[in-house]
Amino acid sequence: MNLPALRPVARRLRGMPTSDGAGVRLTRVIGTNQLPDLDPFLLLDEFGSEKPGDYIGGFPSHPHRGFETVTYMLDGRMRHKDNHGNEGLLTPGSVQWMTAGRGIVHSEMPEQEQGLMRGFQLWVNLPAKDKMTTPQYQEFGADRIPEARPSDGVRVKVIAGTVDGVEGPVRQPATAPTYLDIALEPGKAFEHAVPSGHSAFAYVYEGVVNIEGEDVVPKGDLLVFGPGEAIRVTAGGAPVRMILVAGRPLKEPVARYGPFVMNTQAEIRQAFTDYQSGKF
Repeated sequence: MNLPALRPVARRLRGMPTSDGAGVRLTRVIGTNQLPDLDPFLLLDEFGSEKPGDYIGGFPSHPHRGFETVTYMLDGRMRHKDNHGNEGLLTPGSVQWMTAGRGIVHSEMPEQEQGLMRGFQLWVNLPAKDKMTTPQYQEFGADRIPEARPSDGVRVKVIAGTVDGVEGPVRQPATAPTYLDIALEPGKAFEHAVPSGHSAFAYVYEGVVNIEGEDVVPKGDLLVFGPGEAIRVTAGGAPVRMILVAGRPLKEPVARYGPFVMNTQAEIRQAFTDYQSGKF
């Protein structure tokens, strides 16, 4: 029996402190000069603070076109509203996978004035044929995110993809995403098969992990994986939390400016025109 070839770490980097929205402090991990994107992933932000001043301004109304935003809340409460009349409350453990499509104007505002606010926002590109699709949501509370326990000391929240027969609720045929939140007890290991052609990364947000070729990977490190068939991670001497994300590359031209991601500069100009004329 042939064992799956483990994916090596092709790149390892740390995010950069920045702010967005109305002064929300965050760490940008993908979408920087050192890693502008990782097809089909356009941006990864980690936010986390117990200081209200770091998040209280939130993200007032702003537009999007041509891609998807994925918000995964670990702690705190965030209220979402858009110009199509949709509204929802993101609470700890919940996920919102928003397809902006042809255009949406939305806000994400904290529904708390103290305490910890922590989570991730990921931007996922859409193929050219879907960029002008009707906006839609896949929104799931914590109770709808299943958890797999493939071995002792290993727990995996499955947002997208499948682990040990447990399938996540998010569906996106264009990029066939995997999105896992992995919790490992000290010394425990987890191995997951990832299609060989898919882009894949892991981000450690608690503890330290060991990965083939990278003995010590601490909190705050992003790992971009090279070719192979599977990814294996092992916790160090303390509990670990990390996300593992993968998806099928689109291999299409990318034109982006601020909140718009299209395939050509002409489409970007049209997005600005449509937004300014109220067509979103």
